[in-house]
Amino acid sequence: MIHASLTLDPAFRVGPVRRRTFGSFVEHLGRCVYTGIHDPSASTADEDGFRTDVIELTRELGVSTVRYPGGNFVSGYRWEDGIGPVADRPRRLDLAWHSTDPNTVGVDEFMRWSAKAGVEPMMAVNLGTRGIQEALDLLEYCNVPGGTHWSDRRRANGAQDPYRISMWCLGNEMDGPWQIGARTADEYGRLAARTASAMRMIDPDLELVACGSSSSAMPTFGAWERTVLDHTYDQVDLISAHAYYYEDEGDLTSFLASAVDMDHFIGSVVAAADQVRAAHKSAKRINISFDEWNVWYQRRAESKPPSGDDWPVAPVLLEDHYNVADAVVVGNLLISLLRHTDRVHAASLAQLVNVIAPIMTEPGGRSWRQTTFHPFAQASQLAKGEVLRVEASSPTYETERFGAVPVLDAVATHDEETGEVVVFAVNRSLDEELGLSVDLRGFPGLRVLAATSLSNPDHTWTATADDDASVAPVANASAAVADGTLTAALPPVSWNVVRLGR
Repeated sequence: MIHASLTLDPAFRVGPVRRRTFGSFVEHLGRCVYTGIHDPSASTADEDGFRTDVIELTRELGVSTVRYPGGNFVSGYRWEDGIGPVADRPRRLDLAWHSTDPNTVGVDEFMRWSAKAGVEPMMAVNLGTRGIQEALDLLEYCNVPGGTHWSDRRRANGAQDPYRISMWCLGNEMDGPWQIGARTADEYGRLAARTASAMRMIDPDLELVACGSSSSAMPTFGAWERTVLDHTYDQVDLISAHAYYYEDEGDLTSFLASAVDMDHFIGSVVAAADQVRAAHKSAKRINISFDEWNVWYQRRAESKPPSGDDWPVAPVLLEDHYNVADAVVVGNLLISLLRHTDRVHAASLAQLVNVIAPIMTEPGGRSWRQTTFHPFAQASQLAKGEVLRVEASSPTYETERFGAVPVLDAVATHDEETGEVVVFAVNRSLDEELGLSVDLRGFPGLRVLAATSLSNPDHTWTATADDDASVAPVANASAAVADGTLTAALPPVSWNVVRLGR
């Protein structure tokens, strides 16, 4: 057994646990919407065609916000196609994913689903093929009480009260050449600033997210953030970050250290934002909306869209089946997001259902939890109060991508109201158990309330509709507190949670 240690102290605060860290994402992509959240043929469908089993799983997952309707999809989306009588709505080509969208689900349906699922909506506007006026029209439709063209259209469509959506994304990944209407940083920054200023004329209290880089591997990364924020600094509140370059390409040791890349990404965006803040001599601080992140096997066949004359509705796309190692990495990425809670004020696991998702469904049939469901659900349920900066001492191991990396990665939270402390930790070792000791002298009198580990001797185990429970978090009986020290044995390639209280 190898050994690592942590020191916890209530004074080592990073910032508050933010509920919006546990957001997700629903895009009109593949089977996320159609046969995902909406499937009238399912036995669990309600009167609106929404799958109640998926709603229940969304609540169990602990999702706080849901970003909609994209993603790449939004850059060609005409939102008004998705309102009014369903029978009158046009079918449109979705150029982003080479599919057909029947517009059966639109703004009003999504808002009804959000209310049923108990999530806060996060709306994105099209700044690819459209611009300021279309964004204003959508905002009027959603947030104005009545007495105007679009607000009265909403009322006529059955929603008497305004939706009062607070969070709005100003486009999506506008730096990407794959994006419909992609722009330079200067072009996008000018458009985003004008759009934001106009939207605030309707509702000055909106929380607006400017597009950051779609990946830290983009050649314009860093420079894009500086240029965009130079134009938008006074008009926006957050800048987005997207990261999917996390997949096991035959180098498991590097894959398990993926959070190293996320830490670097966050630090770089913070540095760029603060550079603009200094140049503008501003007291305002721009924070991060990490509103797309996940493990994604982009080279697999299911990630390739249709082509030619094939424009199907809801094709199988991006339906990765996640294994135990993937779940450990997702848990580790959550650790990264939490330890940067001072600057990461929102995040969205992409996506919610079927498409690189923790929840899977069969069309008209069963639903089940992927391995990645569990670390997200546990962190969302148990992370409360303040995030603590842990002082860790850990052995390292060598990776091809990141060099020497600590075997242990961890973060902790402290809820002053209940006195509870929760430690979230991963053991990145492929084959060695990790003996963890945690100095709790700053929290006298704590005992172990619960301890679990998610692991398996076969890290390639995946869940199915027939079996999504054989590998789930199980009690870790090794966790104990004695003389102010927590000790526990963490299995190889594992996600671990220890809940402490009095």
